[in-house]
Amino acid sequence: MDFQEYQKKSRETAIYPSVGKSFVYPTMGLTGEAGEVSEKIKKLFRDKNGEADEETKKELQKELGDVLWYLSQIATEFDLSLNEIAEKNIEKLFSRKKRGTLHGNGDNR
Repeated sequence: MDFQEYQKKSRETAIYPSVGKSFVYPTMGLTGEAGEVSEKIKKLFRDKNGEADEETKKELQKELGDVLWYLSQIATEFDLSLNEIAEKNIEKLFSRKKRGTLHGNGDNR
């Protein structure tokens, strides 16, 4: 499955206030799910010395899927393509790599 197909299919499951007219709900959901990913990683270090077993990987996969779902809804609310977002991001990163600016601060380096 590619991002385009995921974005289309995930939209069929979007049930939240003002679907198609508001980016607020999915943005809040994204931050919540990203926090859950962070919590899982934190506990991985606290409880398992930073070593992920298969159970932990499965749990992370679920949470990362939730992050992807909310990201997809935000993109859709703004009529943006996840494929294009991914392509532009890779172009930006390789440009920074070529110019030796992967490290540092600022969006426009």
